[in-house]
Amino acid sequence: MLIAPDITDSTAEERRAFIKAKYPCIADCDMCGLCKVFRCKNAEQAYDDYIIGKRSFMDVSADYRRA
Repeated sequence: MLIAPDITDSTAEERRAFIKAKYPCIADCDMCGLCKVFRCKNAEQAYDDYIIGKRSFMDVSADYRRA
Protein backbone atom coordinates (compact mmCIF):
# COMPACT_ATOMS: atom_id res chain seq x y z
CA MET A 1 0.00 0.00 0.00
CA LEU A 2 1.73 3.16 -1.21
CA ILE A 3 -1.02 5.71 -0.60
CA ALA A 4 -2.36 6.45 2.85
CA PRO A 5 -5.96 5.35 3.30
CA ASP A 6 -8.32 8.32 3.47
CA ILE A 7 -9.87 8.84 6.89
CA THR A 8 -13.36 9.09 5.38
CA ASP A 9 -13.42 5.62 3.84
CA SER A 10 -11.10 3.45 5.91
CA THR A 11 -11.10 1.88 9.33
CA ALA A 12 -8.74 2.64 12.19
CA GLU A 13 -7.29 -0.85 11.76
CA GLU A 14 -6.51 -0.16 8.09
CA ARG A 15 -4.84 3.14 8.96
CA ARG A 16 -2.84 1.54 11.79
CA ALA A 17 -1.67 -1.23 9.43
CA PHE A 18 -0.59 1.41 6.89
CA ILE A 19 1.48 3.27 9.52
CA LYS A 20 3.07 0.03 10.77
CA ALA A 21 4.00 -0.96 7.22
CA LYS A 22 5.27 2.49 6.24
CA TYR A 23 7.31 3.09 9.41
CA PRO A 24 8.40 -0.30 10.77
CA CYS A 25 10.34 -0.28 14.02
CA ILE A 26 13.58 -2.20 13.56
CA ALA A 27 14.51 -1.86 17.27
CA ASP A 28 17.84 -0.25 16.45
CA CYS A 29 17.45 3.49 16.98
CA ASP A 30 21.05 4.22 16.01
CA MET A 31 20.44 2.78 12.54
CA CYS A 32 16.82 3.83 11.99
CA GLY A 33 16.26 7.33 13.32
CA LEU A 34 12.44 7.26 13.22
CA CYS A 35 12.18 7.96 16.95
CA LYS A 36 14.21 11.12 16.41
CA VAL A 37 12.04 12.19 13.46
CA PHE A 38 8.90 11.61 15.54
CA ARG A 39 10.40 13.42 18.55
CA CYS A 40 10.80 10.41 20.85
CA LYS A 41 7.50 8.80 19.84
CA ASN A 42 6.93 5.63 17.89
CA ALA A 43 5.05 5.95 14.59
CA GLU A 44 1.73 4.81 16.05
CA GLN A 45 1.91 7.46 18.76
CA ALA A 46 2.98 10.14 16.29
CA TYR A 47 0.13 9.30 13.89
CA ASP A 48 -2.54 8.69 16.54
CA ASP A 49 -4.75 11.54 15.25
CA TYR A 50 -4.62 9.98 11.77
CA ILE A 51 -5.28 6.47 13.05
CA ILE A 52 -8.35 7.53 15.02
CA GLY A 53 -9.61 9.56 12.04
CA LYS A 54 -9.23 13.01 13.56
CA ARG A 55 -6.70 14.42 11.05
CA SER A 56 -5.45 13.41 7.61
CA PHE A 57 -2.15 11.64 7.04
CA MET A 58 -0.73 14.74 5.32
CA ASP A 59 -1.76 17.02 8.18
CA VAL A 60 -0.03 14.84 10.76
CA SER A 61 3.01 14.40 8.51
CA ALA A 62 3.35 18.19 8.29
CA ASP A 63 3.88 18.27 12.06
CA TYR A 64 7.13 16.34 11.63
CA ARG A 65 8.62 18.08 8.60
CA ARG A 66 11.71 20.15 9.14
CA ALA A 67 11.17 23.87 8.87
